[in-house]
Amino acid sequence: MFYTLSQVALGGAIGSVLRHLCISTLGAPIATLLVNVAGSFVMGVLYITLSRSLSPLVMTGILGGFTTFSAFSLDTLKLWQSGQIAQAALYTAASVTLSLSAVALGAALARGALA
Repeated sequence: MFYTLSQVALGGAIGSVLRHLCISTLGAPIATLLVNVAGSFVMGVLYITLSRSLSPLVMTGILGGFTTFSAFSLDTLKLWQSGQIAQAALYTAASVTLSLSAVALGAALARGALA
C-alpha cells in the first residue's frame, strides 16, 4: 500500500507542476480546457495500453494531477460571476464535450493500434 501511495503522490506532484506551467503560460480558462482535453486523450490511450502496475503513478497521479475538475469549475464560476454568462456556458459545453470525445478517441486509437 505504501508503494502505491508513493506512486500516486509522486505522479500527482509531476502532474500538478505540468498543469501549473501550462496555465501560467497560456492563461485560464483556455489552458484549463486544453489540459483537460489533452489529459482525457492521453487517459483514453493509456486506459487501453498501460500496464496496471503503472496505473497509480500515471493514471491516478500524473494525469489526476494534470487534469482537474476543480480548476474547470473555478474558471466557470469566475466567468459566470463576471457577467460572462455565454462564455461560461460555452466553456462548460466545450470542456465536457471535447474531454469526453478526447478520451473516447484516445481509447479507440489505442485499440486500433493494438489490433
